[in-house]
Amino acid sequence: MGRGARGRRAATTMALLAATVAAALAAGCTSGGAPGDDGRGAPKQSKQGESTTGPSALAVKIDNAASARPHTGVDAADVVYAEQVEGGLSRLMAVYATRLPKTVGPVRSARESDLELLRQFDRPTLAFSGAQSKLLPLIDEAPLRAETPGSAADAYFRDSGKPAPHNLYLRPERIAPEAPGQAALTTGFRYGPAPAGGTATDSRTVRYPAARFTFTWSDSRDRWLVGMDGSPATTADGGRTAAATVVVQYVKVRESAFRDFLGNNTPYTETVGSGRATVLRDGRAWDVNWKREKAADGTSFTTGDGTPVNFAKGQVWVVFARTP
Repeated sequence: MGRGARGRRAATTMALLAATVAAALAAGCTSGGAPGDDGRGAPKQSKQGESTTGPSALAVKIDNAASARPHTGVDAADVVYAEQVEGGLSRLMAVYATRLPKTVGPVRSARESDLELLRQFDRPTLAFSGAQSKLLPLIDEAPLRAETPGSAADAYFRDSGKPAPHNLYLRPERIAPEAPGQAALTTGFRYGPAPAGGTATDSRTVRYPAARFTFTWSDSRDRWLVGMDGSPATTADGGRTAAATVVVQYVKVRESAFRDFLGNNTPYTETVGSGRATVLRDGRAWDVNWKREKAADGTSFTTGDGTPVNFAKGQVWVVFARTP
């Protein structure tokens, strides 16, 4: 091969290399990441290596101290989880998919066990007011989109009608422009006709060391009316908080590696595994089994013979109770 041919070939190779590098740099310098991006314009990868597309569920940590009530926007949630926190008190996590209220709150801090619970959703958005400093790196590494007053200041506001820290509220539309829809509720829950059997039940109470929930059946509402710490739970506009289905899920509650500023250990609620549960719907109760093999799975509920248990259409409350 002559010198001229070799020269032309080298020039062509260099030109192709330069074009490839330029294209890569242009792609990497795209500004203004869309939802699901890591802020550098590239789709953020989950821990499983799958990029997330489309809207996802919104989860909001809700203060449940007496000073925080009545709640705002909790009645619009598809699922409400209740967990034990420091000092034997309770806190809620409201999950939204089919509709978004104008306001939700009061918003409070996240806990370590929230990360395991939220793995069942495809990179959900978690709205919370903060977390223990040693927990923040774990939240950053989790396959979720974290939104706090520090990252989305215009989405939060303080209500002067309540004392701090029980007065922080979220405007969901500022971080989730639209409801993602039923498909985002990858909880494993099934909805449909009630299973056979069950026991007629007027009310059920779940007790924590310093809190309690009572669910009372209302024939006129066809719902379980929610009570907290001995008082009726109401919405900000005075309506009664009510659930179509209530699940009392018995789980292991152990100590975590974290403590609050008073030195109280933060309980860790294990939601992966299996155990017993009670499902309340239509004024009846069923003793069932629950199972969640992996954190990325939803939770299945079955009768003793393995038949899946359907929930009633409407809001579901899941109260995590310590296994006796």
